[in-house]
Amino acid sequence: MHLVLIIIADILQVIIFSVTIFQFIISLAGYKKRKVETEKKHAPEKTFAVLVAAHNEEKVIAPLLDNLNNLDYPKELYDVFVICDNCTDCTAQIASEHGVHAMKRFDEVRKGKGYAVEWMLNQLWQRDRQFDAVVIFDADNLVSENFLHEMNNKLLNGHRVIQGYVETKNPYDSWVTLSYAISYWFMNRLWQQARENWGMPNTLAGTGMCFDAALLKEMGWNATSLTEDVEFTARCVIQGIYPTWANDAIIYDEKPITLRSSIRQRIRWIRGHTECARRYMKPLLGHAIRSRSFSQFDAALYLFQPIRFLLVAAVWIMTFLQLATPLYTHFAILKVVPDWGWILLNILLFLQFPLVMLLEKRPLKSYWGLILFPVFQFTWFPITLIGFLTSKNKSWHHTVHTRSLRFEDMKE
Repeated sequence: MHLVLIIIADILQVIIFSVTIFQFIISLAGYKKRKVETEKKHAPEKTFAVLVAAHNEEKVIAPLLDNLNNLDYPKELYDVFVICDNCTDCTAQIASEHGVHAMKRFDEVRKGKGYAVEWMLNQLWQRDRQFDAVVIFDADNLVSENFLHEMNNKLLNGHRVIQGYVETKNPYDSWVTLSYAISYWFMNRLWQQARENWGMPNTLAGTGMCFDAALLKEMGWNATSLTEDVEFTARCVIQGIYPTWANDAIIYDEKPITLRSSIRQRIRWIRGHTECARRYMKPLLGHAIRSRSFSQFDAALYLFQPIRFLLVAAVWIMTFLQLATPLYTHFAILKVVPDWGWILLNILLFLQFPLVMLLEKRPLKSYWGLILFPVFQFTWFPITLIGFLTSKNKSWHHTVHTRSLRFEDMKE
């Protein structure tokens, strides 16, 4: 048993270090703002069904509907549908007052956004008017005025699944929301933009997603896990359909203000990731091996957890065990990776965050968030463990939204 533990510890060193270096190398492509634009710009042509998933969102939905009704896109080319999912407040009334379609759904068994979207799509396919594409937002969002223009360009240039740039709507409400903002600034630049530049599949983010309607009818939605975005991404990649990235189509998403609500949200994410990993990791790895595709291998890694943040925590722990404890002396665990390797890796990983903030021209006050950001990152480790151990719990919990900001506030 002692020998087995030693071997496992040595293997873990190699895996953690190697996968982290793999992700780091991919991220380097993100330092270039975007790949050379070879795609054409097009006049408005595509028609859109804009879906807004809402459960008791009367406090925040009005600014979004005002926002959507005033997008810089011909009004006759898009309709807005609010999915009033098990609502017991005035969400449906507010939607009707804003001149959009209030689609009321009541189902106490199949709860959650994935089921609500699936129901809405079935309703949509039965309507007289059919659309070229479907866009999905959350009720707490705000959207850049050019959003549908960007999606129109992507669709006309042959893309079928597109993810927009997810920005934090309320970054300065607390140290937690600022930590979310730093995380998403990193993800947008060194995860999404990097993969776009490499020609690898991007990952859907749950909101600001655009789908070719014909593809949805062909594949079916069938993404009803706790992380419907992760699930649909996996299904697309398995079929060779790579989601792409629209850097200039911005979605402002409200983040939880307290650590407690953040932990509950992220545990739900991990449970969803774990369920998707069980269902799709093996097929994805099989495709990756047969086709020798780093892209599909990378997509398989993403399934298991928010790997970037878990790896950072793992690197910290491994560095501590190697540099600050006598474990290697007492248990004969090999230093497979030298001390300087762990030190250098930690420095490189941490410097990525302020560098991204500098490249993205974030205000000076945002840099204060770097003080507590390591605490936020480290919470991913117990959250991932709890989410994995409780992954059979598929109960959906609503994240309460209260920040009724308007799009004009995002321009300040």
